[in-house]
Amino acid sequence: MPYAVVPLPPEFLQAPITHRGLHDLAAGIPENSLAAARAAIAGGYGIECDIQPSSDGVPMVFHDYDLRRLTGRAGRTRGMTAAELQGLPLLGGNEGVPTLAALLDLIAGRVPLLIEIKDQDGAMGENVGALEAAVAEALRGYRGPVAVMSFNPNTVEAMARAAPDVARGLVTSAYRPENWPLLPAASRDRLRDIPDYDRVGASFISHEASDLDRPRVAELRDKGAHILTWTIRSPEEEEAARRVAQNVTFEGYRPARQA
Repeated sequence: MPYAVVPLPPEFLQAPITHRGLHDLAAGIPENSLAAARAAIAGGYGIECDIQPSSDGVPMVFHDYDLRRLTGRAGRTRGMTAAELQGLPLLGGNEGVPTLAALLDLIAGRVPLLIEIKDQDGAMGENVGALEAAVAEALRGYRGPVAVMSFNPNTVEAMARAAPDVARGLVTSAYRPENWPLLPAASRDRLRDIPDYDRVGASFISHEASDLDRPRVAELRDKGAHILTWTIRSPEEEEAARRVAQNVTFEGYRPARQA
């Protein structure tokens, strides 16, 4: 059955969105940290974050499936409890891996929060649901502009069931084989065409910046979809992206605050 479309809150089309917070390792601010969120809030920017589950099912603000790049520790992110992850310092900072609940408490509606739920199926399939339910529970009662998204359309559909009042969208890509070597070619070919937009009740896409000239992106925008884009790393890239996209997810520079 079709899902009701929840409009993307207008705040997402105003201030540019920090990619994993306003992180800066040279300043002791790791990606997806509470420090990065505080810096984004101070700068008047929106925040994009990633969600992985702990071993006890708690949504954690962390990008990778493996711990080593961001903590220096071997092992899978979902191999540790939430308490253990919170006590595990992020490299370059002095805080542990935050829970989504802690991030929500910190932001408290002051800036928009764009939540990317990482694929837990392993191949963008249907073996999802537990993390999505936990994210929905964390968002229950939250007052502030928030939206959820995922590369996996089944995750977005699960959020439509678990949190039908929260705006949702698809993270979309050119799905170049060199960037997605573990994803079967048939899956890459299917997802590249963004066929699930209407099925999951999406109101936006966040599309790979280098692929914004794809005709399907223009088609969706003409039908009323909001177009965000990732990841912009310079004013020149931003200028080019804004010919198509209505807002950018950025890192490595400071764009003008108003889109």
